[in-house]
Amino acid sequence: MFSEAERGSGAAMAAQRAGTRPDLDVRDLVSGAGMLAATANVIMQLARPEVGYGVLESRVEGAQLMRHPLRRMRTTFTYLSVALTGTPADREMFRQLVNRSHLRVRSTALSPVRYNAFDPRLQLWVAACLYQGVRDVHALLHGPADDSTADAIYRESSRLGTTLQVPGDMWPADRAAFERYWAAAVAEIRIDPAVRGYLRRVMRLDFLPWPLRAALGPLNEFVTTGFLPQPFRDQMQLRWRRRDQRLFGLLMRATTAVNRLLPAPVRRFPFNACLRDLRIRARWDPGYRAAASG
Repeated sequence: MFSEAERGSGAAMAAQRAGTRPDLDVRDLVSGAGMLAATANVIMQLARPEVGYGVLESRVEGAQLMRHPLRRMRTTFTYLSVALTGTPADREMFRQLVNRSHLRVRSTALSPVRYNAFDPRLQLWVAACLYQGVRDVHALLHGPADDSTADAIYRESSRLGTTLQVPGDMWPADRAAFERYWAAAVAEIRIDPAVRGYLRRVMRLDFLPWPLRAALGPLNEFVTTGFLPQPFRDQMQLRWRRRDQRLFGLLMRATTAVNRLLPAPVRRFPFNACLRDLRIRARWDPGYRAAASG
């Protein structure tokens, strides 16, 4: 089930020890436990230089994680909720909101690489990383999927790209085609020192107040490294030993056990809350409706 790149991921190795699940509730693709893998997924996305420098040089104030962490995280969680569990109307509304921000994300003459946030190739890469994260977390929480469920997860995940500018025919036709795309794309990843320094700060949770950063930063660094496939660990210059894998496996099994005891609405928080917040603001906030209508 797992690609060559995934086999280096502690999450993939831990999931292989679990059972299987033959069905799919699309709401299970957004789980609060997935936040454990959030930083790893950010690293994967920014491992493509055009995306990395696009974030590093972004002039969109609200997208600055270090200055507006709650706003930035809410945007990301809402996007995942909308793309995977929202209605077509939700997706169209959020597309307009994201497009307004993306207009200002483009390279300058001083940028090390050329990029444009509307480039569907870059959006495809980001969507592919998000799909890998969705699949990884689903496997951890529910066990490796059978072929039918894996195909369903893949089909649902196509909206991670098509909700923005990725044409439907650009998303690889099936899981085998995706694996070919992914292998070729991972072979070209590169994390330059400037982007690596920024990502190290994200791993340490430098955007949080000091007490939270001190308490949670080391754990986030460990869990993030565990979720990363080996090529991305190499680019980040991170070590991962056998004893780290054993501890990571124990932590993931404990997470899975706790997750199964939680009521469904609690398991899906904060993603369900973000989707509800979007709909409330669209209904009651005239300024928000105007922005969403372009």
